[in-house]
Amino acid sequence: MRGYEVMPDRERGLQQLAVGDIFHAQSTNGASLVCLVTAVDGATIYARRIHTQDDVKFDRNTGFEVGKPHTRIDCVASLPSDIHDIFVQMDRRYQAAHARIRQGIEVDLKEARYTADEKRAHDFLDQHIEANLI
Repeated sequence: MRGYEVMPDRERGLQQLAVGDIFHAQSTNGASLVCLVTAVDGATIYARRIHTQDDVKFDRNTGFEVGKPHTRIDCVASLPSDIHDIFVQMDRRYQAAHARIRQGIEVDLKEARYTADEKRAHDFLDQHIEANLI
């Protein structure tokens, strides 16, 4: 991962994120955040981490996670529609699993395993991020 230097298109890319878009953020501790935009306002990008279902907020001007200056959006380039759809389906699947957990229903860990399409999407994502760093 490159350092957090400001790239000329960073602000424009952050400003163009809209509800339903998927972006990637990276933490200096190595955490990878694949996020689905749930809302935006003038100053903030609201999103949900697909894999953990955590709600997160990012500064819309700098790309840093609010309250966590070690995590920053590093890729906002649109994914191909098939890859985007796979991540949206994964988000829905994980949302349903988390809802069952909140209801006290035990979830089979086999449900968390990646499908062949999800593996393909993750393989693509690494290359996509590297080619489109902001």
